[in-house]
Amino acid sequence: MSEGKSDISGWLVRRASWHLWVVLVAVLGAGAARVARARPDGGMDNAIVVRAARTWLAGGSPYDDPHFLYLPGAVLAAAPQALLPLTALRVLVPVAVTGCLVAGWACALRHHGVGLRSRLAVLGLVGPAVGFAPFAHLVLLANWTATAVVALPLALLLAGRGRWLAAGVVLGAAVALKPLLAPMALLFVLARRWRALGVMIAVPALASTAAALLLPDPAGFFTRTLPFLLHGDDGFVRLYEASPAAVLPRLGMPGALAEGIALLVAAGGILAAHRRWRRADPGPLRLAETAAALMLSALLVSRPSYDHYLLVVLPLLLAGLPYMSSVTRSPWFWLALVPQLPALTWPYLEPAQRRAFKDALTLCTLAVTLGLHCCRMPRKPRIPGSFVAQRREQRAPTGDAAF
Repeated sequence: MSEGKSDISGWLVRRASWHLWVVLVAVLGAGAARVARARPDGGMDNAIVVRAARTWLAGGSPYDDPHFLYLPGAVLAAAPQALLPLTALRVLVPVAVTGCLVAGWACALRHHGVGLRSRLAVLGLVGPAVGFAPFAHLVLLANWTATAVVALPLALLLAGRGRWLAAGVVLGAAVALKPLLAPMALLFVLARRWRALGVMIAVPALASTAAALLLPDPAGFFTRTLPFLLHGDDGFVRLYEASPAAVLPRLGMPGALAEGIALLVAAGGILAAHRRWRRADPGPLRLAETAAALMLSALLVSRPSYDHYLLVVLPLLLAGLPYMSSVTRSPWFWLALVPQLPALTWPYLEPAQRRAFKDALTLCTLAVTLGLHCCRMPRKPRIPGSFVAQRREQRAPTGDAAF
């Protein structure tokens, strides 16, 4: 990797000083410590899964809790936490969630070929930690979305190195814990990696079946949780959903029309992902942008769809910043993140129950920006020997990457 470029890309990929690392440790440590002090259970969402595991260990059905929205495998995965005292959980859980965010960012950097000691490696964590509200929300809630934040960039890192079967195992294991990454099956379809697709489907299917046989209500996910996910009939949860299908009815639009609009936009996003994949240009952006487009399309129609789901795709896109053709070079990408500035208060959106409007704005703007970026035609090659082209080559980096 060349660090001699004079633009922002060259500055980002150079090695970070120890001062920046001190800032990073202080920011991440303060965030985890704040949650440890404020949440005796380590985080509300993780506590729901741990409570379900305790119910199962006591002989009950974890699906008696309507807010337990996970596959049966999550019950077994949370069982070790159920055996720990609350004093241990309040410290270990926020540290573990923060560790997942760090690991996911590291995998995203390696997928794009960016050094783990670079300035981008540090600033790519400090920036979201202090300037992107969903980052703090995820640590505060300790939602199992953190597992998807690690799994997706790790799977793309493996796929980019030709290890598609291993990528299928990683994504399948993540789906077994939380079905958030199920749309990634379409990535294997686009790549025509049928064996990897079979592995991704088989891993959660076998894990869920084996775990369900140990539960007193083996079909609870299908009889209780799945209807809840399809209809989103919890009034409290609906206030925090960011998908257009949930937000537009709050503005007076009929529910059927809102769902139709969300489906159309999501279908457009899938077509954009298909277009991006068919462009088949070399480099890591193809995998990252196709996967991000598929995930954002799914979040447009997902019920529920929360702000911290954006952290599944954001590291993949941010890590591509040094590349000249990355979507992060578009000003609309950064404008989409403005509503998530923690210090920014919007009129009429001060109550926490109304922040879904800001989340929907960020989600839709990111989805449209990435979709248009995926559909754009690649630049025509310059005419060899052109004087203008030679002057441009002297002033700007060449190729797709700026390093």
